[in-house]
Amino acid sequence: MNSDLNRSLGDELYKALSDRTTVRPLTERYPDITINDSYQIAQRMIDCRVAAGEHIIGKKIGLTSAAVQNMLGVDEPDFGFLTNAMAYSEGQEMPISEKLIQPRAEGEIAFILKKDLLGPGITAADVITATECVMPCFEVVDSRVENWQIKIQDTVADNASCGLFMLGDKAVSPRSIDLSTVGMVVEKNGRIISTGAGAAALGSPINCVMWLANTLGKFGIPLKAGEVILSGSLVPLEPIQAGDFMSVSIGGIGSASVRFT
Repeated sequence: MNSDLNRSLGDELYKALSDRTTVRPLTERYPDITINDSYQIAQRMIDCRVAAGEHIIGKKIGLTSAAVQNMLGVDEPDFGFLTNAMAYSEGQEMPISEKLIQPRAEGEIAFILKKDLLGPGITAADVITATECVMPCFEVVDSRVENWQIKIQDTVADNASCGLFMLGDKAVSPRSIDLSTVGMVVEKNGRIISTGAGAAALGSPINCVMWLANTLGKFGIPLKAGEVILSGSLVPLEPIQAGDFMSVSIGGIGSASVRFT
């Protein structure tokens, strides 16, 4: 695929985001689309968001669980960029009915960096040293592709299906806990809907951040001090709608909750 087409598809996805509409799967219309094409499309989409006044505050890792990778027929994660327009904090209601199209929520562990990480060659020890704290988090993914009929190229082009996210108000040092063994419990409307452990995300959320630093490092892109890094879901995606209330509890870290409007 040529660069003009990639830019056009990035514009199409940005318009879908702005208008809260969906598009036909890119893989259905362009069977020869590559993952490299998709990252170029996603970059165009992000450039449009920045041109409209948003700024990048972090990055996210997706497709970290074996189940999701198997579903999409891939053997590695993907990544997307987070902007200030996506961010919410504990106590804020999240207006999914105004902002999103077909949202699904997942519990995660967020890393807040105090030092830059630029791969290749980043180790797990480097990630721990560069991390100020970890926090409980909800990521609410969304797809501009109709009915979530996505392959890996579709979700990559759609900025890794980024929607919104919220950070809890609890924070601990990653040096004080074993992130591979921490347990997670997610409740929706007062009922436990899923449980998970840190090992569900590439063996440890630390491995996810390490993968991202080394992958982006190949292109000279650092993870920057002060950025939020969402390390990947430890539990299945859960469809949500306005009126739902969800909470997540992570052993050794704390809990967070959010009401969707």
